[in-house]
Amino acid sequence: MEEDLGILLFERHARGVRLTEAGRHFVAQVSAGVDQLNHAVKTAGMVARGERGGLRIGIHGLIPGSFLANLLERYREEHPDIEVEITEGTARDAAMQLRANRLDVAFVAGTPEMPDCHTRPIWTEPLVAVLPDGHRFAGQSAITWADLVSETFLVRYSGTGPQVHDHIVLRLAGRWPTPSILRFDVGRSTLLSMVGQGFGITIVGAATALLPTTGIIFLPFADEPEPVAFSAVWSPFNRSPTLKNLLNLASYMSHCGDSPGQLRGDNRPAGWRSR
Repeated sequence: MEEDLGILLFERHARGVRLTEAGRHFVAQVSAGVDQLNHAVKTAGMVARGERGGLRIGIHGLIPGSFLANLLERYREEHPDIEVEITEGTARDAAMQLRANRLDVAFVAGTPEMPDCHTRPIWTEPLVAVLPDGHRFAGQSAITWADLVSETFLVRYSGTGPQVHDHIVLRLAGRWPTPSILRFDVGRSTLLSMVGQGFGITIVGAATALLPTTGIIFLPFADEPEPVAFSAVWSPFNRSPTLKNLLNLASYMSHCGDSPGQLRGDNRPAGWRSR
């Protein structure tokens, strides 16, 4: 090395060898470089394993105690060095952001058909009707769509509002009178409060009952064929290990039945009230 550099790095004498001033400077610089290289190798390994980096998630809403809330909480506990960004919006907003590479994954209601994206059903929730606690059907243990033909439905523009609107139209198609559906640019809690104040009724996934509310009741549907599925959607070109870890955790939790949205988490019977 001394020959290659043309510099004397060591002083050699009978009692041993010691660094020259140039040698001490050289070793200090090399040590710093080795430390940086080791750090770079370690960091690269963590990124490759999904232990460091970022994850951008699109959601329709986040209810404490719901499957999605529990999933994100557990993911952050297991991967504390991942910077998680959350964006709330409709399924259409999420699809646009996925295609523009502004999101890594979105969780949406239903099982959307998106040829240019991968989709995977993750969890399910029974569909329930939300009525004022003084409603004429409040004493029933369940509700049918035929019971609600003459009702006024309240639907949000944001969140799962578009899917809720389409579901109501589908279930009441061909019935008379035609459904009255009013749309509002409000949040979930405000919409529930409007139901309690008599503006109309709405339908939601069962996890919504975990929210603190007053003056309303939640009734399950006796004629709804199956619970509502919620799916993960992501680009097939996204090979991020942070995304892979989240999807693996979501599948594990789903298979283990860790889904409060299935009404196992709050122990409330069908037709429960929120006063």
